Amino acid sequence: MTTARVPLGILDLVPVSSGSTAAQAVRNSVDLAQTAERHGYRRYWFAEHHLNPGVAGSSPALMIAMAAAATDHIRLGSGGVQSGHRTALSVVEEFGLLDARYPGRIDLGIGRSGGRTFLRDRLAVPSAASNGERSSPGSRRTENGLLIPAPPSLRNLAKAPRIALTADLLQQENAESADYGDLVGDVLGLLHGSYRSRDGLDPRPVPGTGADVEPWILGSSAGESAEIAGRLGIRFAASYHISPATALGAVEAYRKAFVPSQDLDHPYVAVSADVVVGPDDESARRLAAGYALWVRSIRKGEGAMPFPGPDEAGKHTWDDEDRALVRDRVDTQFVGSPVTVARELARLQEATDADEIIVTTITHSYEDRKRSHSLLAQEWFGDRAPSGERTVERLHQ
Repeated sequence: MTTARVPLGILDLVPVSSGSTAAQAVRNSVDLAQTAERHGYRRYWFAEHHLNPGVAGSSPALMIAMAAAATDHIRLGSGGVQSGHRTALSVVEEFGLLDARYPGRIDLGIGRSGGRTFLRDRLAVPSAASNGERSSPGSRRTENGLLIPAPPSLRNLAKAPRIALTADLLQQENAESADYGDLVGDVLGLLHGSYRSRDGLDPRPVPGTGADVEPWILGSSAGESAEIAGRLGIRFAASYHISPATALGAVEAYRKAFVPSQDLDHPYVAVSADVVVGPDDESARRLAAGYALWVRSIRKGEGAMPFPGPDEAGKHTWDDEDRALVRDRVDTQFVGSPVTVARELARLQEATDADEIIVTTITHSYEDRKRSHSLLAQEWFGDRAPSGERTVERLHQ
């Protein structure tokens, strides 16, 4: 497969491994951002999650600030801010403040998640059943061989008590989430200085208005997020790693809806993938052994568990229901040697015509995770390493 090597980015959940601590997870993430910069990754994003024992990334803005202080030029951003419990002004002022200190380096990725009714209204939808086979009914492959699995049923996730508790703790009593399209439009208006209140007032938040922040919308299906990103003419990140069954449809919907804007004159797409790279395929598979159990904890509504080691994961007894719950994620995680994973990422890029690829990696050992990103960069870029990597090497000589 001959595919142009598009830029790579990293999405970091600030994972906590079993036996470790949140403090260590934060230190690891800052160190990994420095490693990513040295190896030529274009951007480094932090996700937002709450009440997850195995995820310390509860505040993208704070993580961005810590990583920015420790790096020189890599772009840093949110992948993404949960809009359901935020207002446009709070987001713009927060990221405007980051831009004031680190101008030209800040990405603002806005997700549609969060709030009291998101999972109930948006996530608990009918999906294909699974019969326990490796390739279940409804799964297919693209012309170039990329797996598009059948979607799992996540109805029970919306009923999990932890989900309701998270929404209750993040929002004021009786608060209602803003309409997503209105919130994104207000964010752009406040950033550009074009926002006007119903009374014609021009708020001009400082910091915020005129900030050199790059806006993105994150989405995983051909629904509201993709349509809004296209209609407003901003960059779109499709989550193949979260919802591999629907990510290609999201990309198609975004491009179909795209209208040029002052932010962007043509569609621009990043697509995410879960990867684990090891020295060889067998080693990588062992490093990824805890992934299925970790995904199960999320989809059971328990919150992401501390990431288990291979031996710990091997002790779990699986039933058919649990296997079906995680199959789409496990089957689309790219695991193997640098050559193996680069080949699968090239397949994903070709199938989506993505302008960038965003990778996310979790292993029990931080050193294995760090090495995974290093091995991938060396294979992906080869002799074509971005100039930013060479600049950093000179700066540190």
